[in-house]
Amino acid sequence: MRASFCVLAWLCCGVPSLAQVPADILALHDRVLTLDAHVDIPASFATTASDPGVDGFEPVDLPKMERGGLDAAAFALFTGQGRLDHAGYATALDEARVKAAAIRRMALEMYPDRIGLALSADDVRRHSAAGRRSAIMSMLNAYSLGAEAEHLDEFYAAGVRMVGLTHLGHNQFADSARPSAALGNDATLHGGLSDAGRALVGRLNALGVIIDVSQITEQALLQTAALSSAPVVASHVGVRALVDHPRNLTDRALMAVKESGGVVHIVAFDAYLKQPSPERLEAIFDLLGRNPRETDEQRIAYLKETRQINERLPGASVADLADQVDYVVELLGIDHVGLATDFNHGGGIAGWMDEGDAANVTAELVRRGYSEDEIAKIWGGNFLRVFEAAATRKTR
Repeated sequence: MRASFCVLAWLCCGVPSLAQVPADILALHDRVLTLDAHVDIPASFATTASDPGVDGFEPVDLPKMERGGLDAAAFALFTGQGRLDHAGYATALDEARVKAAAIRRMALEMYPDRIGLALSADDVRRHSAAGRRSAIMSMLNAYSLGAEAEHLDEFYAAGVRMVGLTHLGHNQFADSARPSAALGNDATLHGGLSDAGRALVGRLNALGVIIDVSQITEQALLQTAALSSAPVVASHVGVRALVDHPRNLTDRALMAVKESGGVVHIVAFDAYLKQPSPERLEAIFDLLGRNPRETDEQRIAYLKETRQINERLPGASVADLADQVDYVVELLGIDHVGLATDFNHGGGIAGWMDEGDAANVTAELVRRGYSEDEIAKIWGGNFLRVFEAAATRKTR
C-alpha cells in the first residue's frame, strides 16, 4: 500500500522552495517527461499584453516552464457557457478561434526554438529530447464547435487534440456537473449526453482526438466512457471520496475512466483538494463577487488578491494533491493517474503556485516512496499512452 505520510521536515518547515529540493530529486525530475494536462490562457495570450516568452505575473509562461522543468502542457481553448442559440455559438466560436491562433502564434512564430505545437505523443517526446517545451492544444467546452459540431474539423486542422464537452452549464452536447443558475439550468437537460453529444464522441474517436470527461455529470461520463472506442481522460479533477465537490469524481466515475483505459489527472485546485475553512470561503466568495475577471487588469488583480488570501488563510498544498494521487493509485493503479493545474483559471496551491514550482511535486512523490518509473507515469507517461491510443483508433 502506498504510504500517505509527509516527512517531518515538510510538516515543520512548510513547502520547500526549489532551492531546498535535493539535487538528486531535481535530477530525477529532469529525467522524466513532465506534463500538465490542463492550463487556460487569457484572450490576450501571445501578444505584448501577455507575452509567453516573458517571466511575468501569469503562472504559466515559457521561463516558468523552463525553470520548473515542465516539458509540456495542454493549453485550452476555454469558452464560457452561453445560450444555446446562434448568437451564443457565434460568440464562443470567435473566442475559441482567437485562442487557437494565439497558441499557434506562440509555438510557430514567436518562440519556435523554445516550444513546439504537439500534434502527437511522438511530437512531445521529440520536442523534449531537443530541449523544447510542447503545447498540446485542447478545448474546454465544446459549446464553441456549434450546434452540431460543424466546426470540429476546423479546430482539428488548427491542432486541437483533446476536447472537454462542457464547462459551467449544460450545452448542446452534454449535461454539466455544475448547472448554471444564470442560464436557467435544471439539474439535467439531456440525461447525460444528447444525440449530438453521442455523435460528437464518435467523430472525436474517428479523428483520434482525446475525449476529456472533466466537468460533465456522472451520467454523461459513464455514457461517454462506455461509448468511446478510445481511452478517455479526466484532465483536471479531484476525488469525491476525499472532498465532496460536484467537480470531483466518485469512485464509480473513476473506475469508468480506468475501464476505458484512461487517466485521471488530479488538479492543483484548492477547493477540490481540501475543504476550505469558513473564513477562507468568505474571502474567496467576496473576491469573486467583486472581480468578474473579464479584462486583463481584473484578472491580474484577481491573481494578486488570491495570493494574498493564500498567505493569510492557507489552503491546500502539494501534500493534499499527493493524498489524492495516492487514493487514485490505490483504487485504479499507477497506470491511470496524472497531474494538472488549471492555472490561469483558479489553480494554484502551496508548493505549486506556478509552473516554476513543478519539481516540488516530484519531491513529494519521492517522499511517499514512488519509484522513478512510477513518477514518470504520473507526470506524463500515462497521458502520452492515451494520446497514442486515441490516435491509433482513428478511422479516417
